[in-house]
Amino acid sequence: MTTRLDQKLARIRAGQYTRGDFIIADAKDGDMGPSLVSTGPLRQKDGSWTRYRNRAEFLDQVRSIVAQNIVDIMLLSASNLEKLAAEGVFRGSPVKPAVRANDTSDIWMVRGGTYNHLPSRPFRSASLPRVLHGGSALRSNASVAGTDLGLYSITFNNDLEADLRALEAFAAFRADAALHGFSYFLEVFNPNAGRDVAPEIMPHFVNDCIVRCLAGVAAADRPQFLKVAYNGPKALEEIAGYDPGMIVGVLGGGAGTTRDCFELLAQAERYGARVALFGRKINLAEDPLTMVDLMRHVADGTVTPQEAVRAYHGALGKQGIKPIRSLDDDSAVTEAVLRQAA
Repeated sequence: MTTRLDQKLARIRAGQYTRGDFIIADAKDGDMGPSLVSTGPLRQKDGSWTRYRNRAEFLDQVRSIVAQNIVDIMLLSASNLEKLAAEGVFRGSPVKPAVRANDTSDIWMVRGGTYNHLPSRPFRSASLPRVLHGGSALRSNASVAGTDLGLYSITFNNDLEADLRALEAFAAFRADAALHGFSYFLEVFNPNAGRDVAPEIMPHFVNDCIVRCLAGVAAADRPQFLKVAYNGPKALEEIAGYDPGMIVGVLGGGAGTTRDCFELLAQAERYGARVALFGRKINLAEDPLTMVDLMRHVADGTVTPQEAVRAYHGALGKQGIKPIRSLDDDSAVTEAVLRQAA
């Protein structure tokens, strides 16, 4: 089945992009990073909570967002994709499922752990053959479809040995993906333990590493699009304008305020990104479904980020949900990189 993602990517590559083609992804793969706490707190309407959501409650939210049919991509861990694929959650849906195809050490942020403070090391848990068939690839009666799209992440730290290991692992992944007919999008994180990279040059260090690591890769093995941190207008315009054939997307980062979420989306689109992949900004919202709905309106340009914040608080009030922050506090741009163009 042709998904919305396929249609949008085709129009973007053909130079026919309009704001309605901006791609929104929900990154629900946190169990491969912060692990148990990534499900988010199970909030009551009065704002109180005593525990994190369990897996079943977390997957209920995923089902709801897929059924809402606004996001273009739902990114999951292999284990959660397997469960939902077996249920038929994505059968007939225009929402494209995707899987986190690798889990580098810099996203291993368990409570009490310090792995993420050391230079990133490559690692892969997911088996591509099993991902392709919803976990049943090696069974003779395999009939459950999984996905042929995954996220591969890489982090450059200006550390020769660490970066060489990362590049070698990336090459091995591309060979495996080609063997199994698997496509991917490439996430390039900012350095997590960078050596001698000044803050003002870091965004351009990342841009150079992106171009360098893909320069020797044939078209058939290149990513469908990029996922990078938003390092400000200048850096985003630089990488987005380098090659029209290389579609650039931004990652969401921390939860921030509701204004931060909508402001990042608006600025990313304005300066050349064509994809937004937000995890915590959706998952930790008081009302994730309303957040996603308003993200679509901001991307389409039908409301401004500030108007979207007011609409969001209005929707919370109608449902009797107590917001985490007051309207004034939630309307503030708190992330420094967003203040450059807010």
